Amino acid sequence: MPDHQLRTRMPGAPAPHPRDTGTGPRAAAALRAAAPALAVYAAVRALGFLGLWVAAQASGKDPLARLTGRWDSVWYQRIAENGYGYTVTLPDGALHSDLAFFPLLPALERGISEVTPLTLGGAGLLVAWTAGLLAAWGIFAVGAELYGRRTGVVLAALWGVYPTAFVQSMAYTETLFTALAAWALYAVLKGRWLVAGALCVLAGLTRPSAAALIAALAITAAVTLVREIRAGHGLGPVLRRNARMIAGVALAPLGWLAYVVFVAVREGSPFAYFDVQAQWGNSIDGGRALAAFIAGLPLPAALGLCAALGLLGWLVVLCVRQRQPLPLLVYGIAIVVISLIGAGYFGSRPRLMMPAFPLLLPPAAALVRLRSRGRTAAVIAVLACASAAYGAWTLLGAGPP
Repeated sequence: MPDHQLRTRMPGAPAPHPRDTGTGPRAAAALRAAAPALAVYAAVRALGFLGLWVAAQASGKDPLARLTGRWDSVWYQRIAENGYGYTVTLPDGALHSDLAFFPLLPALERGISEVTPLTLGGAGLLVAWTAGLLAAWGIFAVGAELYGRRTGVVLAALWGVYPTAFVQSMAYTETLFTALAAWALYAVLKGRWLVAGALCVLAGLTRPSAAALIAALAITAAVTLVREIRAGHGLGPVLRRNARMIAGVALAPLGWLAYVVFVAVREGSPFAYFDVQAQWGNSIDGGRALAAFIAGLPLPAALGLCAALGLLGWLVVLCVRQRQPLPLLVYGIAIVVISLIGAGYFGSRPRLMMPAFPLLLPPAAALVRLRSRGRTAAVIAVLACASAAYGAWTLLGAGPP
């Protein structure tokens, strides 16, 4: 029997209680176990930054300004400096309000800049880079829990060489959200539902796509309860036994709901947040905008995009065939669906899907099966170079936001 089948248990089942050796020693041991994953992740992201630096120097541009002074990072820094209330009116009359951006990152930027010499942009980079390491650690922890430490290391590395991984080096929310999501999912796998719920609250203050994480917790809990009730256990005992799970699920959406309610109260409309998103072109249209975008492309580009979407669908199928735990499946698929059914700018969609790290578990497992660390390292090195080149080209050009 594979070792991951021996180590895992149904989400919701109580965690074992090994002899307590203290939080400090346990954390140190966990960090030592994750050290190879963190080293590889740091190396591939350093390569990406080096590629940007060299290309920027050759073109006479400031690489740090490309990481802190463009696109969404500017909106976050404006919120950190002045609070909410800034709106841009576009030539077509559409309004872009800063209420579209969730508050955790600007709050961290402001707090760090007030107690350190860092500017708001520097604070944003500190948050993003620190969160990137925490995300890689959480991704490693999930992969190692399910399929062994080597798979966890490769999984973290693959996340670091994702095509739009250059965003992980920017003052954006992707690394912060992914860190919270990865550790929340790991907590669910370990049966620590209150921890998972608390992390989900923070994720809900970071990005609207926290809805995928909330759904993962809720659906997993519902399936667990139904399964136990159908097994013949009484409703009362089932609810008492799973009280922590129910409390974690109830806690999970509070961050997301709090911000939606804040916008509703501020704007005087219960649907104000969704109106703000619609003004940005981020309304849900079921994929019509994506279909129209593909139809408007030249035939070779359209075929290439369809092939990429087909590959994405195949990864989802592989995740199902891999029998990933339910919370990972729901989370990964929900992130993909949320990213594809909106009417927003197409260039942002690969970035929006980047937190769906469970999609990388099948290729990570395939690389581990090569049984040659040299071949695995060579594949990751090639991907890292390609990711670095694409990141430099994107950041120094017009590029997708």
